Amino acid sequence: MPDIKSLFVTRLYHAALSDHAPAINADELEASCYSIAEDDEAGQQWSIDNGYPGYTSYASLDDLPYRFPIFADLVKTLDAHVAAFAADLALDLGDRHLKLDSLWINILPEGGIHTGHIHPHSVISGTTYVAMPDGASAIKFEDPRLPMMMAAPGRTKEAPEDRRAFAYVAPGVGDVLLWESWLRHEVPMNMSEDDRLSVSFNYNWG
Repeated sequence: MPDIKSLFVTRLYHAALSDHAPAINADELEASCYSIAEDDEAGQQWSIDNGYPGYTSYASLDDLPYRFPIFADLVKTLDAHVAAFAADLALDLGDRHLKLDSLWINILPEGGIHTGHIHPHSVISGTTYVAMPDGASAIKFEDPRLPMMMAAPGRTKEAPEDRRAFAYVAPGVGDVLLWESWLRHEVPMNMSEDDRLSVSFNYNWG
């Protein structure tokens, strides 16, 4: 019998924020996101100038944990999740640890998309989900080997998830997803009339 095993596996962490204390009040977090978005004129303008549908604080605000206490609580919770994921990845961090580098709000309205991208200069990236109405899009991950599959045929529709070219994950409100920052991903079109609201982040080694 042949010995067939998986090599160089890409890991994806999916958990509830509540798996690690402190608990986060979802309603307060949502209200805080909208309050910040309403006041952040620089972020609104950046979103318009760069063709980002809706709103993101990615390029305008780098101090969310200091603006609203709930974001400081969120960072403490994310720190615990990221530490658990780093342990699963068997990362050799030496006497250093992974620390938050950036944290930003994403408000994606009906028809909005976020095209494929990676997160350079980071080790672990992720998103926690604040509002996911019916019809809101899943997140789509791409097999990182695709650029090297020059003459390879496609996969069958029945292929196991770990052998497909793309994986779609539909998180719920209060979930957190973590992945290594080199993993290319995108958000397909939001087909809901309501906003898809999330908070994304990067962790560096330092």
